[in-house]
Amino acid sequence: MIDLAQLRREPEFVKAALGRRGFPPDEVDALVALDVEHRRLLQEAESLRAEVKDLSRRVGEARRAKADDVAEGLTATSREVGERERVASEACDVVAADLRARLLMVPNLPSPDAPDGRDETDNVELRRWWLGMEEGAAFPSFAPHQRVAHWDAARELGILDLEAGARLAGSMFPLYRGDGARLLRALSALALDRHRDAYEEIRPPSVALSETMMSTGHLPKSADDMYEVPRDDLWLIPTAEVPLTSMNRGEILEESALPLRLTALTACFRREAGAAGRDTRGLLRVHEFDKVELFAYCTPDQAEAAHADILARAEGLLRELGLTYRVLDLCTGDLGTSSKRTIDLEVYSPGVDKWLEVSSVSWFGDFQARRANVRYRSAEGTQFVHTVNGSGLAWARIWAALVETYRQADATVHLPRVLAPYFGEPVIRPRA
Repeated sequence: MIDLAQLRREPEFVKAALGRRGFPPDEVDALVALDVEHRRLLQEAESLRAEVKDLSRRVGEARRAKADDVAEGLTATSREVGERERVASEACDVVAADLRARLLMVPNLPSPDAPDGRDETDNVELRRWWLGMEEGAAFPSFAPHQRVAHWDAARELGILDLEAGARLAGSMFPLYRGDGARLLRALSALALDRHRDAYEEIRPPSVALSETMMSTGHLPKSADDMYEVPRDDLWLIPTAEVPLTSMNRGEILEESALPLRLTALTACFRREAGAAGRDTRGLLRVHEFDKVELFAYCTPDQAEAAHADILARAEGLLRELGLTYRVLDLCTGDLGTSSKRTIDLEVYSPGVDKWLEVSSVSWFGDFQARRANVRYRSAEGTQFVHTVNGSGLAWARIWAALVETYRQADATVHLPRVLAPYFGEPVIRPRA
């Protein structure tokens, strides 16, 4: 969450920063007023508590001096002051709960470097890459056989069975078969091998407690987009970012251990409630998909390099796979709740003629660490870590783009050679 101390010191700065995201200024004013009221009630309750303690001491002295009338009078006063303290404490707790609930709905302050804008149409394209670009090759022109949507190409090959997936779990839960399933496994193995030089591989649980989901900012704001298991207070994770952010929850790390880099392959579950009816064919938008996540705890000074490293690794994988992609700097109106700055990678998928988001690389500042209470010990004292994360990569749309981009005139798919160590002969042919 945002820094409450900063809100007290610089309310107008915070209001202006959040205003870049479209956050209402009157909500900031309400937060300031609630904070003032909470501190007033807290001070009142503490003062009354001290008065009760002093009265108790004086009652004891009166009893020892055999001044029973004085002791009785002080006891009556103590009860009256104690009741006032109880009322003030209860009022303080109510205001504190209201303040925390409101703070949990406040987005992060955007980085000064994030471009201003209202929505995804204002995102800034930074660059594009395609195979052969360095040698002067023009932007790819795709042949008619590459312009076949992956759901049709995959059905012909027998590697994607959307109907069976729907029978098992409902729509938008894909079922991969044969070489389709093997391609997913190969992509994950390739990515994990590429990251093992600097990132510790983690296999976290696929479910998370509400407290864990709260730490990343997914709760309470995005509850409708998540799958909940109410009986056990658990949620299916929407991304490995959730468990990785909380791995050191409540701990103090040594500065010498930072940056602490982690990677994880997990299934990811999203209800996509806010995107009903949009891009629901094939693998364009699904409720379950596999993703390799890259994550780092770091100091503020390390954050820029950590963000650049994750972005470079995600781009490096796309280049190894030979997929055409573009890099977008997300505007303030399109940033996720917890993000200060996000760079998206979108792959061009010729069969559906769309740019498909396959990675979001985000710097969160100390926003998530405040929720998770992850700090580090430095020469200047104890302070919150910064968190950075990004997909390296999300596979459903990569799978779709590969099937379309590398489809041949005879309907086979000739995958890039980089997958050969994990896939075998990188050719997908129709099932016999």
